[in-house]
Amino acid sequence: MTQKAARVVTPYEGTGHRPWDDAVPVPAPLALHSTPVRAEWVDYNGHMSESCYLLVFGDNSDAFFRYLGIDEEYRANGTSLYTVETHLHNKREVAEGEPLALTLRLLDHDTKRVHLFHEMRHGADGTLLATAEQMLLHVDTEQARACPLPGELLRRLGAIQTAHDELPVPEVVGKPMGIPGDRGRARRGTR
Repeated sequence: MTQKAARVVTPYEGTGHRPWDDAVPVPAPLALHSTPVRAEWVDYNGHMSESCYLLVFGDNSDAFFRYLGIDEEYRANGTSLYTVETHLHNKREVAEGEPLALTLRLLDHDTKRVHLFHEMRHGADGTLLATAEQMLLHVDTEQARACPLPGELLRRLGAIQTAHDELPVPEVVGKPMGIPGDRGRARRGTR
């Protein structure tokens, strides 16, 4: 007898999230998620564990999905956005109870892909704590393959893109990871 997997509940499930509204201008960047650092996110060094930065950025993505129109009902119809690549940049530590304020900007999109950039700042003083760059793919979950986004979501992404194209592209976007110097270049074959 096989057991059905436990249903995952996100911070936004069953709650009032900020819905899309054609009458409201799209903010640049979007500010859809904030949270205090929870006790279970703090590691043995006394600050938020590295995996929890990704967790919080994931929650920020989830807030964006819901803003866009991707929620439980949308996913129940067999389509969703999947993360295919993430680049995290940790800038500062943050401790239990401290407030986190997140923003998100749409860097680019096409019929199947969405390229996002997140910033996590200290909710009280605005200090940049971390950034995340993500590439997402729209997937038919039953076929387990990429599929085009529906027209309404593409229209909304277009409106967001127009607002966010006014923002400068962050320096870290698209940058590879590596150790500078001869040794690093030799390993990459770029002498």
